Amino acid sequence: MIGCLVLLAASGCASERKPDEYRASLLEDLPFVYKMTVQQGNILTEEMVDSLELGMTRRQVSFLLGTPLLADFFHGDRWDYAYTIKRGHQPMEKRFLTLHFQDDALTRIEGDIRPNAKRGESREPREIVVSVPDHQERKGLLTRSLQTIGLEPKE
Repeated sequence: MIGCLVLLAASGCASERKPDEYRASLLEDLPFVYKMTVQQGNILTEEMVDSLELGMTRRQVSFLLGTPLLADFFHGDRWDYAYTIKRGHQPMEKRFLTLHFQDDALTRIEGDIRPNAKRGESREPREIVVSVPDHQERKGLLTRSLQTIGLEPKE
């Protein structure tokens, strides 16, 4: 009897319990409970990765993909891009991309998403048109007030 109590007490101490601040609510897994979308890291799209080419400089890669999330101090020729997104109750999506450089030139690409030349060629080229409205001079309140009472010449 005493052996059972000791065994029960020992197993109770060994169980892994989370602190109250990390304990999840019983209601959070219900479908009607809102869970916010959480994105972290560098957003990596297929279009961005398809634009990568071996031999590109670090500046060109940085222009396409942005600053790497992880730049290892001990491996200066390696850039790691990581992206995670958790949409509501769906499982977390993870994407990783590792780029290796040699003499400031991209030499190797590893990761979940890899450049695909066929996929890039099949995509229609997009034209980006930016329309800038004509400049209209906006006069301040004081200038308009002086013009109204006739103290400043009208243009």
